[in-house]
Amino acid sequence: MRKLALVLLAAGLAACLGACNSSPKSSNSQPVAQTPLQQDTSPYRIYASDERGNDMSVIGSDGFNVLATVPLGRRPRGIHASPDGKFIYVALSGSPIAGPGVDESKLPPPNHGLDGIAVYDVEQNKVVRTIQGGDNPEQFAVSPDGKRLYVSNEDASDIAIVDIASGNVIQTVKMGAEPEGVEFTPNGQQVWFTSEESSKITVFDPATNKVVTVFNVGHRPRNIVFTPDGSRAYIPAENDGTVLEVNAKTYKVMKTMTLGKAGVIKPMDVIMSPDGSKLYVSTGHGRLVFTVDTKTNKVLSSVEVGARPWGIALSPDGATLFSANGPSNDVSVVDLATNSVIKTVPAGQGPWGVVVVPRS
Repeated sequence: MRKLALVLLAAGLAACLGACNSSPKSSNSQPVAQTPLQQDTSPYRIYASDERGNDMSVIGSDGFNVLATVPLGRRPRGIHASPDGKFIYVALSGSPIAGPGVDESKLPPPNHGLDGIAVYDVEQNKVVRTIQGGDNPEQFAVSPDGKRLYVSNEDASDIAIVDIASGNVIQTVKMGAEPEGVEFTPNGQQVWFTSEESSKITVFDPATNKVVTVFNVGHRPRNIVFTPDGSRAYIPAENDGTVLEVNAKTYKVMKTMTLGKAGVIKPMDVIMSPDGSKLYVSTGHGRLVFTVDTKTNKVLSSVEVGARPWGIALSPDGATLFSANGPSNDVSVVDLATNSVIKTVPAGQGPWGVVVVPRS
């Protein structure tokens, strides 16, 4: 019996070691393989996180083709680059995907051991480490000096301040329910956070690590963008079909812009043109990206890009827009001069976020 037990124990250890050293798995349990990075002459590259495929697509701007697929970890979503463009950080989550109308009580429990922030080295084309980020990190911002991450954690309803060098959470601060969007003011003196469930914005001072103020906005705010001079902020209210213009000094809503019928048009991400003259808004199930004149706050145009466009980003010159379309499994390339999709790039099983990084 003892000999048999030892044999069984050895077999069990071998199986465990094999499982522990296996490749990351995608949502359909197929291994996620890294593809070699193809050499190209692109002046910049586009990186798209793949929430269901557990990887990231690297897309070259010279022809807009996928150059590599990089495994990251479980459920990658929020994605941002370091100020020097040498690293890309991606939020990972062990919490199950729960879309609108899903009964979360019937979902499996979260595995917070899979939570973290993947650190991808651009030159090496691989994840070099995974650092802490709190429970179920979704979005975050990188401090202007590149030393810290400010991470929103849905499950814990807090933000985690992460020291990048050590990889440790150095402080957590309670927020409203379901924090998501995170954005620094252009001068770096404040960080703003959205709270989806409580419909509030929290303004945080990173120098004192204290909350400056909290104010109400529309229902289910998702993200934030500031004008280049920092005087105004634009905040999408997903459940209202609107975008709010906010005075960034007085924290008062100046204007509410209706983009379409609530529940049909669902504003998600907002980004600004380099000169601050135009605001771009993705609309989730609305399938559109809107262009808004920030001087008049009037809609100039819209373009249909794909199913449920979420994250959006601009080329360095502001001439081209990229949208991550989850259910379409692709990234749309939009020529803003003609307001038309000029290419659709396959990008995994559920692209969520997108970031553009110039090449040195």
